[in-house]
This record gives sequence, C-alpha cells and structure tokens, in this order.
Amino acid sequence: MSKTEKKADTNWTILFLCWLLAGISTLGSLFFSHVIGFAPCVLCWYQRISLFPLVIILAMGLFPFDKGVVKYALPLAIAGWLTALYHNLLYSEIIPESIQPCSQGVSCTEEYIDLFGFITIPMLSLLSFSTIIALLIYLKRRMST
Repeated sequence: MSKTEKKADTNWTILFLCWLLAGISTLGSLFFSHVIGFAPCVLCWYQRISLFPLVIILAMGLFPFDKGVVKYALPLAIAGWLTALYHNLLYSEIIPESIQPCSQGVSCTEEYIDLFGFITIPMLSLLSFSTIIALLIYLKRRMST
C-alpha cells in the first residue's frame, strides 16, 4: 500500500469516527426522549438541529470520500457546541436563570442524569460536539498537507 493510499484510508477512518459519534449521539438523544421519556428543553432542540443533519452530511462525505465535507459539517458542529456550552453554563448556574430561553415548558436546568457528579445530558452533548470538532479540524489539517 502506498503512502498516499494509507493517508486516504486514515482520512476516511477519521471521518467515519465523526459519523459514528454523531450517529451514537443522535441515537442517545432519541433514546432519552422517546424510550426513557425525558422531555427535551429548548436548548436541547437547538443542539439536535445541529446534530441530526451531521449524521447525513458525514455519511455522504464517506461514499465516496469528499474532501469538502469538513466545510459543511464544521459550522454545524460549532453551532451545536456553542449551544451546548451555553446550556452547560446555565446548568451549572454560571449564567443566571433569569436569562435562560426555557421560560415555558421544560426547564433547561432540569436534572435527569448526574453520573459521577458532573456527567449530565448537556455535558454529554458538549463532549460529543467537542470530539467531532477536534476530529474535523484534525482531518482538515491532514488533508491540507
């Protein structure tokens, strides 16, 4: 296998990992809301708006491998990350509740899951988007060299 083919295989694998993470996150989100019955708040919906299309966009970039997929996926991942960051700041009471968008319906600070004292649903979302962004940036740098 030549060096170029090996690099192409590695790039495909990185993109596949992004797709896999987006897919698992989407399934987790749907599991929490439709199986367990956790009602999503407004900020959760905004994060889903950024996450769900990533599954399709990243999959389309895999077959055949599309070098341009990063420029389509990265803005969505960043938008989801910013929303998840804001959600985590609200959840940890760094941002006061008076300026939260969840004034009606489900509260954005509703505690459904608290593993190890810090892993919450908003934190899972932030970690997922952070990992996807890191992998996409790494992929973009690999392709530009």
